[in-house]
Amino acid sequence: MIEAWFVSYIGTVALAGLALAFPMFMLMIMLSAGAFGGAITGSIAQRLGAHNRSEAESLALSGLVLSLILGTVSTVVFLGAGPVIYSFLGGRSTVLEQTLAYSDSLFWGCTSIWLANTLAGITRATGNMWTASKNLVAGSIIQIFVSAILIFGIGPFPEMGISGAAIGVISGYVFSSVLFIRYLLAYCPELKLEFSRAKIKLVSMLNIFKVGMLSSLNPICSVASVIAMTSFMTQFGVETLAGFGIGARLEFLMIPMIFGFGTASTAMIGVNFGANQIKRAYKIGWTASLFAALLVGSIGALFAIFPEIWIELFTKEAGVQLAATTYLRIVGPFYFLFGLALCLYFASQGAGRVLWPVLGVVFRFVIILCGGLLLVRYNFMELDYFYYLIAAGFIAQAITSASSVYFGAWTKG
Repeated sequence: MIEAWFVSYIGTVALAGLALAFPMFMLMIMLSAGAFGGAITGSIAQRLGAHNRSEAESLALSGLVLSLILGTVSTVVFLGAGPVIYSFLGGRSTVLEQTLAYSDSLFWGCTSIWLANTLAGITRATGNMWTASKNLVAGSIIQIFVSAILIFGIGPFPEMGISGAAIGVISGYVFSSVLFIRYLLAYCPELKLEFSRAKIKLVSMLNIFKVGMLSSLNPICSVASVIAMTSFMTQFGVETLAGFGIGARLEFLMIPMIFGFGTASTAMIGVNFGANQIKRAYKIGWTASLFAALLVGSIGALFAIFPEIWIELFTKEAGVQLAATTYLRIVGPFYFLFGLALCLYFASQGAGRVLWPVLGVVFRFVIILCGGLLLVRYNFMELDYFYYLIAAGFIAQAITSASSVYFGAWTKG
């Protein structure tokens, strides 16, 4: 969030460019920390719950190698196809220039995002949540300072504008990675990260990849939903696009909060499944999901009633404020359902059964995409209608995820 506040001082065009690029950044985080990171956490936690430390260490190292491969692939894809991707999403002229300035700088170093989040997932699997949080927070602090220095050119450093925000992000993740490697090499009592070829197993990588690929449909469809809506917003103009970006950023900001409860439940449920404590695992999943739903639901309700608290952090322009206010008042009350569904997805990773929560977010994407296309096709170009589609998507996702877990998806397949 803080880099958006910094970028807002550059101008509306830069803020719109960030709004266009930001979903891709969040996709990397959600894939590395949520999909594959969660798959790694759940797999290792199950082995530790079954008292199989050797296999847990093999999974940790194999998962780390896999993350480096996936990070490299991400760099190649977005550096090569970035202009095509963002043009397809509606980026034009100066907005596209700002988007690419941020995106190119970010994806040159995105392997550090994969590395840090994978190492965090390994650490969480051991139950050391405080260490994982502490190291990531330390990286966030580095990000804030580096972003401010490079965006505005403080001291002897050049003024880099929006590119400085991306470099700040990468600097933070590099710092976190160093802290995690140090901890897992020397200070973690439950598991030691040993760089040995014998512990890198193809079967372990394939098992993680299988669960991670299915899990990745969740963040891909989540980001695709935002991308689809972003594309629709470009038809309303730069101010509406920037306003939607401010609102959507709050939605993305809810994800780390939900993730805090979700990733804890991933590890705890994995350990309990490994120890064959199935009833306790279900109880943990529901408890974590309800707490997450209450937290983000309260925040959504607050900003739906008082949207100016959030919006005025980023802009004073009336057109941008109107688009963001409309978003928060329509979508904010449904954040409770978003929190419930997403936390159940993370909990399901601990059980190794993510199909139905993934289908829930697929349904959400279909509602937004098809509904938006119909609105455009029949010229129902009212901003409110598009925001109602987002709310309807949250309802469908929550019903699918909650009902599947309630009726035993973790044990019945």
